[in-house]
Amino acid sequence: MNIISLNQVTHAFGGPKLLDNVSLQIESGDRICLLGRNGAGKSTLLHLINGDVPPDSGEIIRNQGITTAYVPQEFPQNWRGSINDYLTAILTAQGEDPHVAAVTIEQTLSQLDIAAELHLETLSGGLKRRVLLAAALIQNPDLILLDEPTNHLDISAICWLETFLLRLRKTLIFISHDRTFTGNIASRIIELDRGQLHDYRCNYTTFLERRQDVLHSEEKAWQRLDQKLAEEEIWIRKGIKARRTRNMGRVRDLLKLREERRQRRDRTGNVKLQLETGQRSGQMVIETEQLSFKYGNDLIIDSLDLRVMRGDRIGLIGPNGSGKTTLLRLLTEDLQPTAGKLRHGTNLQIAYFDQLREQLDENRTVKQNIADDHDQVLINDTPRHIYGYLQDFLFTPERARTPVRVLSGGEKNRLLLAKLFTRPANLLILDEPTNDLDMETLDLLEELLLDYKGTVLLVSHDRSFLNNVVTSSLIFDGSGKVDEVIGGYDDWLATQKPAEPGPKKNKASEPRRKERPRKRTFKEKKELEELPGKIDALETEQNEIHEKMADPDIYKEGDGSLIATMKNRLEEIEGELETAYQQWEELDQIPE
Repeated sequence: MNIISLNQVTHAFGGPKLLDNVSLQIESGDRICLLGRNGAGKSTLLHLINGDVPPDSGEIIRNQGITTAYVPQEFPQNWRGSINDYLTAILTAQGEDPHVAAVTIEQTLSQLDIAAELHLETLSGGLKRRVLLAAALIQNPDLILLDEPTNHLDISAICWLETFLLRLRKTLIFISHDRTFTGNIASRIIELDRGQLHDYRCNYTTFLERRQDVLHSEEKAWQRLDQKLAEEEIWIRKGIKARRTRNMGRVRDLLKLREERRQRRDRTGNVKLQLETGQRSGQMVIETEQLSFKYGNDLIIDSLDLRVMRGDRIGLIGPNGSGKTTLLRLLTEDLQPTAGKLRHGTNLQIAYFDQLREQLDENRTVKQNIADDHDQVLINDTPRHIYGYLQDFLFTPERARTPVRVLSGGEKNRLLLAKLFTRPANLLILDEPTNDLDMETLDLLEELLLDYKGTVLLVSHDRSFLNNVVTSSLIFDGSGKVDEVIGGYDDWLATQKPAEPGPKKNKASEPRRKERPRKRTFKEKKELEELPGKIDALETEQNEIHEKMADPDIYKEGDGSLIATMKNRLEEIEGELETAYQQWEELDQIPE
């Protein structure tokens, strides 16, 4: 059943239309993920649906009695006081009876496992997100609108949110760039692209396949249009003799083609990421021995023995506040340990991505943050014009002259990457680089890190990103202990023992261990990639031995031990090939 309909809606803020004559039907029970590039207008669409702003044209029709609630990205900064006071104020403003309001708040906070007496200014990011969700739920809406609900949450909080939303059985529209979260929650994908809404009534995995087909078809159609337009432009410019016999219908068609090309909105280009590896570091990059750190009486890092080797890509996984950023600051010598030893390898060049973006001057422009007042920047020892370089990160010359303080979160992260990549580095430290980045940029950042020849230390709560990039993970449990596992998040999850039988415990803050199909681990991906080369080398060696044994001269020399050695090696190769082919077949059957 349709609960809300958008009919021919248009909306803009002075530039290109964010919504250009779009229509959409929202049905009861939908769990819609709204996707699109940073700045495409996704949050604006949520505000339109919520009734916060009217469209420039068109209409938004709600079925009688349908209510909505909006869950913003950030908590109001000016709020102080208890959670109970905050929620009571919301219901009081809506004219709710005080007794009914108190019962509603108590039931909702119990459902979300929140203590009513806690004060808002003392809450962690995860608890603030729960309070924002509670503020929506107490209104008993038919449709909940969530704007980046996973941003700045740790993995356990994201898993809790997934479980809660699936059990809630409410109609949802949410904006998210977290691919695992989207894959687990969404039953329908709406993509906002160049002012148009593209409706994919499928899950996220199927959407990715269908979207590629749509983009390919669009590209082919545009190629045909451009070719036709070029042919007609040649025809219209022919000599006087041709003009005397000009077909006016054909002229009118040409004018239509020109207008169609003029109105066409090309896709925003992809970020072009290129990182200068710098000089080669030593084989050993960083080594710690019984490294410990305390804040007052709180033990943050407890007796850590760690060796980071050249080429490692290590993910740091754990709850917010468990010491991940502290360890990065210790390893870069920004903090001094309270006990233990730290040793750096030779030729170390470090580039650090700071999750708080303190390396950016909010009052200076985008251009000034990269090149001060210069017109060029040095990339891989080659001078580049600053505007050309910034366009690689989707900053137009006009946007490059904008103060950083007005940028969106995604734009600030892109700018920080742009600044980071101007420096040669063989050790790349990334503290939550995935926050606010759209999925296309995330994919490109993954490719960059996979091709990077240096060493990477990475903090992220994006499970897909960790699974796809890291070779090993450091697991923080909040007690100061740090364990190391091979592979990414799913590889660590697979090592966890099932819960012991007994009375149920509150699992709100623990990762959700749901049944899911077995996926190829990072180690298995690497093995599968290396197998063709291994098989090719074995077959080449096998052919070379066969050629040598086919040479009559080898038998004339009478070296029986050499012939026996070659025969033994052939038998070994046949066994190794059989094992390699069997391994290839088994790994190829495991889904990615």
